[in-house]
Amino acid sequence: MAAPNVIMVQPQTMSVTTMQMSPGWSSGMCDCCEDMAICCCGLWCLPCLECQTASDFGESCCLPLLVPSASLALRTGMRERYRIQGSIIDDCCMLCWCYPLIWCQMAREIKKRKGVAAVTTHNYTQVVQY
Repeated sequence: MAAPNVIMVQPQTMSVTTMQMSPGWSSGMCDCCEDMAICCCGLWCLPCLECQTASDFGESCCLPLLVPSASLALRTGMRERYRIQGSIIDDCCMLCWCYPLIWCQMAREIKKRKGVAAVTTHNYTQVVQY
């Protein structure tokens, strides 16, 4: 008689990373008075605000001045990095009609989120049976 096959099952630990979407931007498009320094910079020297915001986001400070579509790419990248709900069409429309306000909003968002992680990690044990 042949010996029965014995299968040993060991618990395995799996690490799962979840990306939770933030409900929206931390400040509204028209909340310029929330940070007067950013508001004044956006009002009197918008190119300076664009360059500083791009630099704070980790991109070249000259990017917004050299590439016309960089504003859209930066805003979309910011939404993705910080897991903010929205769409590229929303970003495009807002940048077309409210350009200075959107740059002020992006600068406030970066200022508020510096050092805040957007990733949550959960560990759990899963038993796999064969």
